[in-house]
Amino acid sequence: MKRKRFSKLALACQLFAAAGGFTVAAQDPGQVTADSQKSNKADRELTQKIRKSVVSDKSLSIAAHNVKIISRDGMVTLRGTVKSDDEKKSIEDKATEIAGQGKVTSELTVTGSGSR
Repeated sequence: MKRKRFSKLALACQLFAAAGGFTVAAQDPGQVTADSQKSNKADRELTQKIRKSVVSDKSLSIAAHNVKIISRDGMVTLRGTVKSDDEKKSIEDKATEIAGQGKVTSELTVTGSGSR
C-alpha cells in the first residue's frame, strides 16, 4: 500500500512538473497548451496512463520523460523536445496505443544531440 501511494505521489509530481514546464511569450490563441488540459476524469486518466507509460520506459532520456502530454476531449497533444527520432517515435507510439489511432497530435522536436 505504501509503495503504491508513493508511486501515485511520484506520478502526480511529474505531471505537475511537466505541466509547469516552459512558458512561451507569444502563443497562437488556438494552440493547445497545458493550461487547456481538461479537468474531467477521462482526460486526467488518459494523461496519467500515457505519462506512466512514458516514465516507466527507462530507455528514454529525462527530456523524453518530461514532454508535455495534454488531453482534451479524448484528443492528445504531445509537446516538447526529445534526444532522438527513436525517442520521438516511442512516445508517439505509446500515446497512440493508449489514446487510439488518429487521436494523437505530435509537436515533439528532436534536439541536435543524439546522446541520452
